[in-house]
Amino acid sequence: MTAQMTEPRAIPILPSLLVAAAVAVMLALGVWQIERLHWKEGMIAQFYAAERDITPVIDPGHSLRNVPLYRHASIDCRDPRDWQAIAGRNVMDDAGFAHVARCTLADGTHARVVAGWSTDPATPNWAGGRIAGIVAPAGAQGPWIVSASPVAGLVANAVPDPNDTPNNHLFYAIQWFIFAGAAAVIYALALRRRWRDAGAVALDVPPPQG
Repeated sequence: MTAQMTEPRAIPILPSLLVAAAVAVMLALGVWQIERLHWKEGMIAQFYAAERDITPVIDPGHSLRNVPLYRHASIDCRDPRDWQAIAGRNVMDDAGFAHVARCTLADGTHARVVAGWSTDPATPNWAGGRIAGIVAPAGAQGPWIVSASPVAGLVANAVPDPNDTPNNHLFYAIQWFIFAGAAAVIYALALRRRWRDAGAVALDVPPPQG
């Protein structure tokens, strides 16, 4: 029997480039999430530093946007209106309604306040006045003040906690690294199968099944 020479294990260029590019992108996304993790941890540390400063900012104006989040502040809430009763919890972690109003500030801008908590969604009977509490994030509408001294017979809301800030970046980074590793392993196994089948054909042997 004459031995037959087998061709070198050729690596397909285009598929390999595509897989390498995909793996590189996934690794880059994982690194980016790690960078975001460090940024978010720094931001949360700033929130805690602001929370520890118990000297309140008095009548900050500018719809509270010039006050660091989780800083203590005090405003004169004029003409509270547009009341909303939204799902919320009190300091005892009981479920109920947080009562939110839109106030006019001393500089003519507006800001929302969480005036207190109750089990009744009815609008509180409160005509406005001094509100002191913590400036907390409240979505696209800007920050609001969560009152530390509830008004109109309401109960204190749960105290805003900087640790409630979403920080899933490590989880996302691990996901991207796993995806990159899985893609590389799957492609390596596919190449191995390709080479094994090519070697079997060169030797005129039926390729293994499975």
